[in-house]
Amino acid sequence: MSYIAERRQEEKERRRAEILDAAEAVAASVGWDQMTMDQVARKARLSRALLYVYFKDKTDLLFGVCERALIALTRRFSEAISRHKRGLDQIVAIGRAYIAFSQEFPVYFEVLARCELLSPEPAMNTNEGAAMSQGDACRTLMVSVIDAGIRDGSIRADVGDPRVVSTALWGFMHGVLQLAATKANHLAHDGIATRDLVEHALLMATRSIEAKT
Repeated sequence: MSYIAERRQEEKERRRAEILDAAEAVAASVGWDQMTMDQVARKARLSRALLYVYFKDKTDLLFGVCERALIALTRRFSEAISRHKRGLDQIVAIGRAYIAFSQEFPVYFEVLARCELLSPEPAMNTNEGAAMSQGDACRTLMVSVIDAGIRDGSIRADVGDPRVVSTALWGFMHGVLQLAATKANHLAHDGIATRDLVEHALLMATRSIEAKT
């Protein structure tokens, strides 16, 4: 790649990052539903026409932020895994990392939840494809941990296909975290603290896969 082409690519990547930064800031301020492409363009100090060069619509922008969220989440999972040796302890650490992630990065958590509801397009564009690839990397990490736990005896040998187990665990904890984030008042009305709900859900998930000693 020539020097000029390299500089152009760097400028393109920098501008894309600025757009994603702007989208995250606007979403944090007004919410994703109320956010408009015009607001993002103004926040990024770009023309609306230039914004659409990078992201064709709001859904495309959603996938761009989703990729970022999954990169950050995969990094958190890797760090959590590195602090433990047994597979069971690693998958519990992943669960706790996801809990912390949902609380520290509410915009990212909301974006992940929204992307979970979207069906993949037959001909995926660059942003959707990149988000899905990063999601695959995150799930592969979870599957490898479950595999390791079965081998080291900390996770039940009859737990089932690690791919199915990882998806079930993800769905279970994601649903509980969504409930805690959106129904806190209803839970309080029933005398349930969101922290207690999340901790109990993690305990239930752990008990469902741990090997009996």
